[in-house]
Amino acid sequence: MVAESSNQSAPELNQGCSAADLELLAAWLRPLQTALTLEADRGFGDLQGRQERFHNFLVRQLGEPPPIALPADSRARLQDFVVSYRDYPGLPEASRRRLVTITRQWLHGLRQRLEPTRPMAPPRLRVVESSAPQRSADGQGTFALDAPLSRVKGIGPKLAERLASLGLLLVRDLLLYYPRDYVDYSAMRRIEALEPGTTATIVATVRRCHGFTSPRNPNLSILELQVQDPTGRLKVTRFLAGKRFSSPAALHTQTRQYPVGATVAISGLVKSGPYGLSFQDPLIEVLESASAPVRSPQIGRLLPVYALTEGLTADRLRKLVALVLPAAQHWPEPLSADRRDALELISRPLALDQIHRPKDRDALQRARRRLVFDEFLLLQLGLMQRRAAHRQRQAPCLEGVGQRDGLVGRFLSLLPFDLTAAQQRVLAEIEVDLAKAEPMARLVQGDVGSGKTVVAVAALLNAVDAGWQGALMAPTEVLAEQHYRSLCQWLTPLHISVELLTGSTSRPNRRRMLTDLANGTLRILVGTHALIEDPVDFSRLGLVVVDEQHRFGVRQRNRLLSKGLQPHLLTMTATPIPRTLALSLHGDLDVSQIDELPPGRTPIQTRQISGSDRDQAYDLIREQVEAGQRAYVVLPLVEESEKMDLRSAVDVHRQLAEEVFPDCSVGLLHGRLNSADKQAVIQAFARGDCQVLVSTTV
Repeated sequence: MVAESSNQSAPELNQGCSAADLELLAAWLRPLQTALTLEADRGFGDLQGRQERFHNFLVRQLGEPPPIALPADSRARLQDFVVSYRDYPGLPEASRRRLVTITRQWLHGLRQRLEPTRPMAPPRLRVVESSAPQRSADGQGTFALDAPLSRVKGIGPKLAERLASLGLLLVRDLLLYYPRDYVDYSAMRRIEALEPGTTATIVATVRRCHGFTSPRNPNLSILELQVQDPTGRLKVTRFLAGKRFSSPAALHTQTRQYPVGATVAISGLVKSGPYGLSFQDPLIEVLESASAPVRSPQIGRLLPVYALTEGLTADRLRKLVALVLPAAQHWPEPLSADRRDALELISRPLALDQIHRPKDRDALQRARRRLVFDEFLLLQLGLMQRRAAHRQRQAPCLEGVGQRDGLVGRFLSLLPFDLTAAQQRVLAEIEVDLAKAEPMARLVQGDVGSGKTVVAVAALLNAVDAGWQGALMAPTEVLAEQHYRSLCQWLTPLHISVELLTGSTSRPNRRRMLTDLANGTLRILVGTHALIEDPVDFSRLGLVVVDEQHRFGVRQRNRLLSKGLQPHLLTMTATPIPRTLALSLHGDLDVSQIDELPPGRTPIQTRQISGSDRDQAYDLIREQVEAGQRAYVVLPLVEESEKMDLRSAVDVHRQLAEEVFPDCSVGLLHGRLNSADKQAVIQAFARGDCQVLVSTTV
């Protein structure tokens, strides 16, 4: 009988089963354990249930185990239990007690046997907080924020010169010299959970320590430790450079630091070798006990990594930062406590402390969030200040703006289409700005084909109608020439003079344009960066339009604006920028958006395809070409760059023309072509003679 078998206790452990099988097992075990508990509580009297007695329920339930993969010995044991419980009513009370007890123990063991083994929890490590604040050289307290670094103890003239090469002159500079990365030694691991290529910290016991001099290099000694924790063993190697470590006495002194049985905390990079995982030259500290705190400023912590210069080591810079870090408590706090609480921000002094000496990842994230907030706040305040100063200037007063009985009305009547509601709204916003005495600064966003250029031309005609000149600047000659052709087509019937000025403009034409521009005969000038050159002088510049404004710097834009008496500024971009981001990047500009395509325009579909699925894009191009359409392939580089791992337009053109689309005409367009060749390629593509055009961002 089961009750008399000494070997029929809890089953052996195994590797466990799936989550679904565990749910079935739990559903089967739950009523069994409930019945066994009730039988024990009621004195083992074969309890009468609602439908059957205890022993009958046990016989039925144990005889119908769940449909899961039970070990063979478990099924045999269940059958033994079934036989025993059939005889349960005739057993004495002591035998009943033993049978119920053994059954409960065995069922509990079965569940433990089938449940997956849980990994052992990582070790705990107590770290000692930083020491008291360092005092300044005069002993009067922590360093002042504007104190020279030469007053910091340990910084001599040579070190001060090296710090100055990094732009670090004052204590304030060193506090603002944020780490570029962090080595995460705060990840506590058991040996069995270590992964190669990751940094981690373990707490283990020394099993063996052996030191020897390298047979290949007499100036290099090696210390090998074998350590273990409850989950496994690991080899730890330390390298001791210098002849002073090669003597037997020196090696013996080193090995005595790690006696057998000592508890050590080890932080480093886990490496994989022919003999398994190991730590090579890690940080090691011998602990007084397993629960004793670690005193190292590096072990078990997030270690900051700074940009360095020649003659300045990482440890040296960390120590210098630690010396001046107490001065962060004197950093002024611009935000009130209520404002910080509302924005869930920590204080500025605490953020500076935690960015250099974070307690954990959460503290680091909070510090970063506060410092990033401050940078954006200063950026926004600077942009608002610049915008306020901009509005204080006197701008050209464009009289009669918004009326439709002049050039703008005639221009709109010549168009073969009506402006969309979005175009009319944006044009109205521009005309309101042009009528003010303060200079306009407005950004117009809109998809390709949304009609930004038409709105810009109407704005230029408003300036011309009021007696002023206009300028339209584009980032490339190709785009400037496209704008010039569009303006010639639209403005020639209105008898408005338009010229194109680029780097390719001949010297005689340039002289004629500059003369007409200076005397006011030329009303609208289209061009590239050539517009900002010194010889270009407007008579009465009233409006500047900048296309693809993100391609120009602020100084380039301002140089063009300086050629007039604070002219109005209208910038355009087809780059989709969310409004909140646009206000952050262009806080000195009002933002208008043309969010409606003209009737008949097919909505643009954007798809992202990985490099391994490039054939899908080629199939789509081939399908469109066979349907009579054309395709662009745009790349950032003309030729391969050693610094940038990008495919060049020249190489892709060769591949597409020779291998992918040998039956199609494949063209090539980039900025190094002269104007005539560019126009020939563009016209061939426009006519359909070229079906696939490989181009740079020109």
